[in-house]
Amino acid sequence: MLKVINVVGARPNFMKAAPVVEEMKRRTREFAPLLVHTGQHYDRGMSEAFFRDLALPEPDVYLNVGSGTHAEQTAAVMQSFEPVIMRERPDWVLVVGDVNSTVACALVAVKLGVRVAHVEAGLRSRDRTMPEELNRILTDQLADLLLTPSLDADQNLLAEGIPEKRIRFVGNVMIDSLFAHLSRAESSVVREELRLNNSDYAVLTLHRPSNVDERETFGRILRALEKITERLPVIFPVHPRTRARLKDFGFEERVAGNPGLRLIDPLGYLDFLRLYSGASLVLTDSGGIQEETTALGIPCLTLRENTERPVTVSMGTNRIVGTDTDRIIRAAEDALLHSRAPATDEKRLPPLWDGHTAPRILDALLEKV
Repeated sequence: MLKVINVVGARPNFMKAAPVVEEMKRRTREFAPLLVHTGQHYDRGMSEAFFRDLALPEPDVYLNVGSGTHAEQTAAVMQSFEPVIMRERPDWVLVVGDVNSTVACALVAVKLGVRVAHVEAGLRSRDRTMPEELNRILTDQLADLLLTPSLDADQNLLAEGIPEKRIRFVGNVMIDSLFAHLSRAESSVVREELRLNNSDYAVLTLHRPSNVDERETFGRILRALEKITERLPVIFPVHPRTRARLKDFGFEERVAGNPGLRLIDPLGYLDFLRLYSGASLVLTDSGGIQEETTALGIPCLTLRENTERPVTVSMGTNRIVGTDTDRIIRAAEDALLHSRAPATDEKRLPPLWDGHTAPRILDALLEKV
């Protein structure tokens, strides 16, 4: 039996870890899972909501490191996680995604001689100004087993000199969570509460520092939204960081004067899934939403100049539009002219985005025994 510590630190991790932990709990003769939540996500209430929505068990260990600079947070995770490793002595530490907790826990584990598996390995934006890109590169160099979501990720790792024997293409575990909870999300009444009676609306998420910490960039995006909202309302669950910048930059009055841009509080996983799965268009600077909209056939505009998920562009519904006002407007108008692809259209799904990635991850761990 393999003792595996599954590490989560922030909301994007939860959707990736949940199917893996659930599968381990089903295969009790083969796996003894432990769930460690570093507490990197500083809103514990929202964190608990995601645990509940995803049916994740209560963490076996909660490190409660909180927020801070990248250095402070990474160091705090390392200091808190090391005693856990020494006490539990696992066979594997499984880290997911690209947050600070991912690289911090991977580094602690390998220094103590514990094998590391990285779920969602090999993704590259080629933008080293993104902290997540540095976390991805470092974690992939450290990990013993690199579990990739798409074939381009395999090629990235091989090009960086990673031996092929350390790489395993398993598919996208985010899609496991999406398919598993799509029917449960239908019980959400978020659309009714927002008086959305059809799909004639868009959804926006915006949180990256490069977008919301730069007044000029944020202003360009708002100008595009002012034009788009002439066509349809845009529902905007506002990240706390983003809401603070709206105030700092004096944009609050401007936003309040646009009735088509509807700001709401952040949503739990099921409510958010219910909201965007019914939309005609999604605008985002998130990584995971690019994947989920591809799986559901929803047009997505990524408000960045690059993506670490190019398969969502080459095989999916995603377009990289940057932050230029006119470019965003043109792309939105073009996307709204085309009807959505049906969610069952398998031709739009990249290979192994089939909802069965978690079992393949566990099989890969067993093969390394």
